[in-house]
Amino acid sequence: MASLKSVNIGGVTIGGGAPVAVQSMLSVKTSDVKASVGQICRLRDLGCKIFRVAVPDVAAAEAIAEIKKKTGAPIVADIHFDYRLALAALKAGADKIRINPGNLPRERVPIVAAACKERGAPIRVGANGGSLSKELLVKYGGVTAEALVDSALENIKILNDCDFDDICVSLKASSAPLTVAACRLFALRAPYPLHIGVTEAGTEQGGVIKSAVGIGALLLDGIGDTVRVSLTAPPEKEVTAAYRILAAAGLYTPPVEIISCPTCGRTRIDIVSIANELEERLRGVNKHIKVAVMGCAVNGPGEARDADIGIAGGDGDALLFKKGAPVRKIEEKDIIPVLLEEIDKL
Repeated sequence: MASLKSVNIGGVTIGGGAPVAVQSMLSVKTSDVKASVGQICRLRDLGCKIFRVAVPDVAAAEAIAEIKKKTGAPIVADIHFDYRLALAALKAGADKIRINPGNLPRERVPIVAAACKERGAPIRVGANGGSLSKELLVKYGGVTAEALVDSALENIKILNDCDFDDICVSLKASSAPLTVAACRLFALRAPYPLHIGVTEAGTEQGGVIKSAVGIGALLLDGIGDTVRVSLTAPPEKEVTAAYRILAAAGLYTPPVEIISCPTCGRTRIDIVSIANELEERLRGVNKHIKVAVMGCAVNGPGEARDADIGIAGGDGDALLFKKGAPVRKIEEKDIIPVLLEEIDKL
């Protein structure tokens, strides 16, 4: 199922067996260079690899040059309808163009393809549930996986007819099951790298859940070469969520992994507060360790024996253990400081 072809986006390889790359889209005006650079730096600190910017006008296209100069980041220019903006973005140093060839006058597509080829910039073909042609909607009776795949293949053919094949593809809908079905079908029919995500997923809480279902299902199938979690939230939240999904799918090992049990009536310590505080206090710690926060002896060292360190709650106290072996008892008020001290020694 893995994409056989690969593309290079400003030094980041997508497809061909390369690690899944996390990307996001800036939420500030591209023409505001200072704001764009600041947001790129914050996203990069969180692990974002590829940065998409909106290009609604010439000012936005030209700003890419200064953004590239100040950050050196891989920049994807998001273009709609006006081929001249694609050319201006490429001239300014864009590393990739996101465009739907079907939305351009047919005679202009070869011009964009030639400019991308000259610069070595891939094109992302996007097939979205909200932008299918009337012909496809009639043919398939609405937005279906088959319609999304046909839309992508039609646009790929337009580029192939221009002797251009440096392509990656996205097939997205606001429905996780529809997105998954479309990507699975496309992966069987074409070798191009896939940008996966559930579009218009929603606000942070609901959108992360919907994205985890859609993106996670595809990743576990071995489908997907780059991901974006699309949220109605700051893009920093998108990047954090993407890495959590990758970690849950076994494709990323976070520096610190906290496992904690679902609390129940056996628990006699405030396991919820302890787990949340510990997660916050360990944010930014650059050690590959697994920490267990367990509520009682039932969910204690036995179920968490592969953790480097952890606690199992008692009645107002807890048992400290390392690699499943008991070390000593500690009072509830000392759980956080003792764990932090022991983690520091690891």
